[in-house]
Amino acid sequence: MKIYFAGSVTGGRDDVVVYAKLINHLKINNEVLTEHLGNSNLSSYGENNLSPDAIYQRDVDWIKECDVLIAEVTQVSLGVGYEIAYAESLGKKIICLYRPQSDRRLSAMISGNKKFTIRNYKTVDEAIRQIDILLK
Repeated sequence: MKIYFAGSVTGGRDDVVVYAKLINHLKINNEVLTEHLGNSNLSSYGENNLSPDAIYQRDVDWIKECDVLIAEVTQVSLGVGYEIAYAESLGKKIICLYRPQSDRRLSAMISGNKKFTIRNYKTVDEAIRQIDILLK
């Protein structure tokens, strides 16, 4: 299965360790098109070796190619929101993972969309269990 993993880059890299653990687990039985998001060397400035045009085209091509988009949506990100909406327009399966926090709430544009599968989690292991159930 081809997976597009979406996570915040320019919106903040606070959850890069979470992304890396989720991506590494997904890679066991799947092809993760966006495995670079788990690289701790990728800063909030994004990829310096590609132009914004090249990144956009590559990413929309990957979204077209993927079987499922899995988005970690705890960290607010315009890019992740765009990727989710684009995948929805293509009829892709979308899984959103959210770690509830007392000082923030998941956007109603995500939580209110019944086409998305949304799973809250507290630990990475819990998120992995949710993913495994949903991908069966």
